[in-house]
Amino acid sequence: MERSTASVVTGGARWGLSGSALKWIAIITMFIDHIGASLLEVYIIDYYGNSPYHGFRRFSREQIMACYDIDAILRCIGRIAFPIFCFLLVEGFVHTRNVKKYALRLGLFCVLSELPFNLAFKGKLFAPEYQNVFFTLLLGLLGIWAFSWLKERRQWILGILSLILAAVGAEFLHTDYGAFGVAFIELMYLLHNKKALRTAVGVLMLLLYGGVERLGAIAFIPISFYNGTRGKQPKYFFYIFYPLHLLLMVAVAWWVLPVAL
Repeated sequence: MERSTASVVTGGARWGLSGSALKWIAIITMFIDHIGASLLEVYIIDYYGNSPYHGFRRFSREQIMACYDIDAILRCIGRIAFPIFCFLLVEGFVHTRNVKKYALRLGLFCVLSELPFNLAFKGKLFAPEYQNVFFTLLLGLLGIWAFSWLKERRQWILGILSLILAAVGAEFLHTDYGAFGVAFIELMYLLHNKKALRTAVGVLMLLLYGGVERLGAIAFIPISFYNGTRGKQPKYFFYIFYPLHLLLMVAVAWWVLPVAL
């Protein structure tokens, strides 16, 4: 998600997809996914029984059943986003000038995104049983950062232990995608220079993860067209977009849906 300017191609465009193009694919598919996961599941279908409309016959049975069908389609589309974000995180780590600032930025938005995340996906302010995806990305970054530092000092056992601890930490904190998400980031890093093997392992992990997450394997199609360039992108856009779009979901659920439906 963060690249140094040294990686930017000069003297003409390079064929393929830039990091910016991949990020836009991930952002758009994530946004589509969250329409289902938030507006439909939490507020209309009322998965958790705490929708503002709970107990009121605001939506007909036919509307609810249609929402189930639409939700399934939106969530399938959204599976593409997470593998791309993991891939871009690794690219960012490999090319960034300052890993510490990168980690601090992720940590800041872990905190800033948590309340919007809880409201959007749980319908309440506090949900310690489930943490936003920035925590997963941060733990993945910390794991590969520690491994890289220890590897340079030939501390292989401690390096491997750092990868394991990062994955265990994600499971303990109940982050989005949990230990699987962190392990996925770590393997994308370990296989960074072996593109064919990285793709095969990434696809296999998603297929073995099961359920609708298998569709995440499709993400490796656009990833395979990555041309190694950063591309033009607004600085910090994704970081800011994440909590803001979640707040937008909540605003629509609270103030637009009651009027529109």
